[in-house]
Order: sequence, then C-alpha cells, then structure tokens
Amino acid sequence: MTSEAIDALEILQSPCVLCPRRCGARRAAGERGVCGTGVEAVVASYGAHFGEEDILVGRGGSGTIFLSGCNLRCAFCQNADISMSVTGRKTPAEKLAGFMLALEREGCENVNFVTPTHHAPQVAAAVLAAKGMGFAKPVVYNCGGYEGLEGLRLLEGVVDIYMPDAKFMSKEASKRYLDAEDYPERMQEALVEMQRQVGALVIRGGVAARGLLVRHLAMPAHAEDSRKVIDFLAEQIGPGTYVNVMGQYRPRHRAAEFGEISRATDWAEVAALMRYAMERGLRVDD
Repeated sequence: MTSEAIDALEILQSPCVLCPRRCGARRAAGERGVCGTGVEAVVASYGAHFGEEDILVGRGGSGTIFLSGCNLRCAFCQNADISMSVTGRKTPAEKLAGFMLALEREGCENVNFVTPTHHAPQVAAAVLAAKGMGFAKPVVYNCGGYEGLEGLRLLEGVVDIYMPDAKFMSKEASKRYLDAEDYPERMQEALVEMQRQVGALVIRGGVAARGLLVRHLAMPAHAEDSRKVIDFLAEQIGPGTYVNVMGQYRPRHRAAEFGEISRATDWAEVAALMRYAMERGLRVDD
C-alpha cells in the first residue's frame, strides 16, 4: 500500500464511484452517498468482540471497529441501528490508526473493520499509518460483498483477511431484499478478486492469519438459492474455500413486510446446507 493508492481511493470517493451503486455523491463537498456518509469515517463503536467466528476470536477477541452507514439496503438487516443510519463519531484516519494500536495492545487477535466499503480510503490510510507505528496484527475487511472492483484492487496489500457476505445468486431476491439487482454479479467478481489477492484461508495456532473467509446467511424459503451460492464458491473460488453457513437469521428491520422471510431459519435447513457445502468440498466453520 502506498500513499498514491490512498489518493486514488479518495478520487473514487468524490464524486463517489467506490461501490457498484456509483451514486456520484460529491462527498468531499459535504454530499452524502447512498451509504449515508460523507468522506469522514463514522465509528459507532470499537472494542474486543467475542461473538465472531472462533478462528477470528482466538483468546483475545476480534478487535472490531464498527463503521456507520452501508451501501446495501438489506430489508432484513441484523444491524440496522448503525447501518441504516449514521450514528457515532466522525473519526479521521489518524484516530482510526490509534484505535487499531489500542486494540492490538489490548491483546486482540486482529483488527476487524465492519462495513468498510464506503470508507475504504480512510481504512487504507489508517492501516498505513498504524503499520508505520508498528502495528502487526491481521486486518480484516468485513463487508457485504457489494464491492467496486477498481477500489478493491487498490486495497491489495492493505487487507490480510477478506470476510465478505455471499448473500444471493438470484437477481430477483437481490432487488427485492437489497435494492441491488446487480448484487450477484458484483459479489461474484469481488470474491474472485479477493481470492486472487489473499488466497485460501490460512489458520495458524487456531487463529486466522490470512485469506478469504466467506459468510452466507441461511434464510427461510431460499434453500435453492443458497445451494447456488455454495456451487459458486466450490466451482469458481475453489474447493477448500472456508465458509461460515450462519443460522442466526431473525426477521429484523423490515423483514416482516415480506411474508416468506418473516420467520427464523429452521436449524434443519441450516444443517442441510452445511452438509451440502461439505459435500462440495468447502471448509465449513463449525
């Protein structure tokens, strides 16, 4: 990562074409994008988090930095209080770097930027600054999978662990629930690029060190589409891809407006998808 790459990311941010929405908001002039934010990162909270995957948590926890706003409009969002509104403090890159160093001193296994897409320039600048001050833990990019390739390529060398969602392969479902009909295509090309940059997930001493970790939220009434997600991972990303098939779906935010997803996922549905993923040769988080 160089300062030139950060400059290039900042150019993509205003007028904004960072993510596939390419909304064109002049964020440097005070306009807010679809994500709801300007050019300054807004931190809702940060600290050691023990609710992530075991391989991220380890003994010291995953050092999460929750960024407000989001470039997706998921009807079923589980974190709508911070993703659908901008709550928290505006935080310059230098202060973000300070948070990273504090989390490392606290003993966290990594620093985990949650919903970073719309603040990729600030995240990159913070990582560069923190590394200049001796930061040495893995950097996790915890995103919804809806990434612009131009910006993603500029993050090469910044991110150690990509942790994207792979939500849907269906355009219809993506339009209905995410307000992003092109999500399947953009997610697939993003994951291919992430895999190119960091490779398959490497685990050392029981803790993730580098690579791609994919999350898929199993949802009611979408078993067939979930299997297509698994097929894509097995065939295009590769056997051995690490996937967390998540069974904690609950009808949050606006999910009650959609009858087919207005119930929790049944554990049998989740278990069946986990078996299918293993049959396709994927490494399944347990």
